[in-house]
This record gives sequence, C-alpha cells and structure tokens, in this order.
Amino acid sequence: MKIPFLSFVHSHGELRAEMVAAFERVYDGHAYVLGEHTAAFERAYAAWSGTRRCVGVSNGLDALHLALKALGIGPGDEVIVPSNTYVATLLAVTHVGATPVLVEPDEATYNLDPARIAAAVTPRTKAVLPVHLYGQACAMDAILDVARAHGLHVVEDNAQAHGAAWKGRPAGSWGAINGTSFYPGKNLGALGDAGAVTTDDDALADRVAVLRNYGSRRKYYNEVVGHNMRLDELQAAFLSVKLRVLPAWTEQRRALARLYREALADVSAVVLPHVHPDATHVYHLFVIRTDRRAALQAHLAARDITTMIHYPVPPHLQEAYRGLGAGSFSIAERLAATSLSLPLWPGMTEEMVRYVADAVRVFSA
Repeated sequence: MKIPFLSFVHSHGELRAEMVAAFERVYDGHAYVLGEHTAAFERAYAAWSGTRRCVGVSNGLDALHLALKALGIGPGDEVIVPSNTYVATLLAVTHVGATPVLVEPDEATYNLDPARIAAAVTPRTKAVLPVHLYGQACAMDAILDVARAHGLHVVEDNAQAHGAAWKGRPAGSWGAINGTSFYPGKNLGALGDAGAVTTDDDALADRVAVLRNYGSRRKYYNEVVGHNMRLDELQAAFLSVKLRVLPAWTEQRRALARLYREALADVSAVVLPHVHPDATHVYHLFVIRTDRRAALQAHLAARDITTMIHYPVPPHLQEAYRGLGAGSFSIAERLAATSLSLPLWPGMTEEMVRYVADAVRVFSA
C-alpha cells in the first residue's frame, strides 16, 4: 500500500463540481479584486470563528504582519513568540521592525508555556504571539492573564488550528487581533496562498483593511503607507466552498487520530500527541516523537509511507536568526530532533491508518 503524507484526491474530488462552479461565478462576474466573494467569505469566516470581523489577506505571514502593524508595534518593540514555531511567526515580527523574543513551550502540548512568559517580559515588550501548534489550542486564558498583568497585546497565530478551541472558545478569537493562513495544506486550505485577520475590534479591522490595500479606502486616495496584501477573489470563492465542509473534514481528522492512538497505545518506543483536557485538537498534523526518528522514517519509507518532519531546525538555529541564541532553547531543540509527522488527511481510510500503525509497531518491536 502506498500512503502519501498528504493527498487532495478525495477532498478535492468530492468538491470538484462546487469548486468549478465557484470559479465560473468569479470568472463571469468580471470583478476580480476585493469583490463580493471576498466580502462573503469574510462574513462567513468571522461568524465561524466567533469574531465580529474578518479581513481577508494574501497569506498567513501577511496576516500576522498586518495584525502587528495595526497595533502600532514596530522598531524598538519586542514580541514574545514560541521557540518551536515555524519561522513565519518570527518573520512577521521582524517585518514590522520589532524583535522576536523566544519562550519555550510546554513539552507535553508543544504550545507556548504560560508559566514562562513573565520572565521574558521587558520594558520593551508589547505583545505575546502564541501559536496553536499542529492543531491544538493554546492555554489562552492563562496567556491572557499574564498579558493583562504586564499590559501586553495578545495576537494569535491560528494557521494550524481552524476549528480548535480552548475551554469551548474558538482559537483565533481570544487575542486583540489574530492571523491565520489558508495555505493549501492547512485544514482550511485555498488553491494557492491566502490568509485572514480576525478581531472583535472594528477599528483594528478597518486599519488592516486599509493597510492591505495600499493604505487606501478609496481608490487613488492613500491615508497611510500600505501594502498590496489583498485576498484574491478567486481564492475567497474557493474557501467559501471548503468552509461549509470543514466541520465534517475536522471530524474525519479526529477519527483518524483516534485510530492512530488506539493502534499505537502500547508502543512505548514512540510518544503520542498529548491533548490538554481543556483543549480541542483538530489534527492539522499527527506528530509522534521518537529518539530513533531517522531509522523509523527510513523504515516507513521502505514501505511506501511518506512522513515529514515539522520542523527540523528551530528558529534560533536558522541562519536568518542565529543571533537569538544557539543552545539556549533545549526544549525546542529536543522537539526538533525527535518529532515525526505521520500521514493524516480527509479521505484517508481506516485501512491506511492501520497499515501505517502496523509499520510503526513492527519497527518498535
């Protein structure tokens, strides 16, 4: 059996007619930038996310960039970010001229540890940027408590957790303003790059809407120095179709994760994902840990099972950020050295999951 790490064959196949119809509506509508499809998706995603406003933008990095910029964060400021995130989280901070300050995660959940935040706060700290990693919501109430105590903004990176929640409240609805990605491989993925900013603050939403569009509300009249970071009309139409089926796809992901857990429950050689009792996990990725990762990955590849490593090099060891302190973040380095993502996607069958799990069991034995 050949198991790809990710496949769109089933999910895109079942939506083909609707997606083609969406393309035709945009094509025949002759309005291709900031039109009715973008506006409709923004309304639908805001309602689905439990926020007052959604502003569609070009991608997830730009969403975080604009969120920070809308808050007035810039040169001389510091923003606390997890030490084990994807580099885009740091890039957003750097792009506004601020400095990312790394804080280690809770090793059980892989999410930012609220108990470690206060020690990283300085007079220059302006915000905390938690990342709902791999699909599990962060401990947002505790993070907000620390942020309020120090007068900090909270900006969520919700790129991997569409539909996750902490104590019943959706990820991406807790912060003052939040960014998400709709990169094709995300749980809610476009057919190209796309992203969004969510917030309950109308003033912040309006500021992002101006910043994404050359700093303009009205064509040829520019209020501020802005960017061209608009959500593509065609991608908005595709996302509206996918948003309607996202709950069903999320339940498929959870069911597949349960199968993995049952099949690997007694395999001591691997560490399975831990889900905090107050969090929901939407399994953007199913990440196990093992001290024998290279050998396990090779063993699975020999059986036509494709796996991935998220992420092999933590931000502070990247060439772009080498000044952040090599060797200073042992948890991030340990996670980077031992984590392995198994295949999991809507349309994957129980037989496929059991094939992968059996291969892991054989290796571990």
